[in-house]
Amino acid sequence: MAEESPAARLTSAMLVGALVKRVNAAGGFAMILAKGDEMSGVILVQVMDKGRESAILERVSNFRGGHALMRCGPPAEEGPEAFAAYAERRRRSDPDLWLVELDIADAERFAAETIC
Repeated sequence: MAEESPAARLTSAMLVGALVKRVNAAGGFAMILAKGDEMSGVILVQVMDKGRESAILERVSNFRGGHALMRCGPPAEEGPEAFAAYAERRRRSDPDLWLVELDIADAERFAAETIC
């Protein structure tokens, strides 16, 4: 009996590329701050609100075969230095990590619809 191949998955590079294009096409701003592993790098999304850091979201497994976004990192009140330090620590411990900045209304929804 032949083995079934695992379900095809989109690569991290494809997901990030689609997110950037979708946000830019909708009139927002999206930029890749750090490129990670093309195939399976962890994806962090830095959510901006009119140029100010608002949250960092991580794409995680939802243990049902899909993905979800989870808030991580410092609260917005700690300011841009805390966000930068968190991103730097994460990149140091995982150089395969992607970091994408989004500045668009309802950025969390855009990210969830595109990469989850």
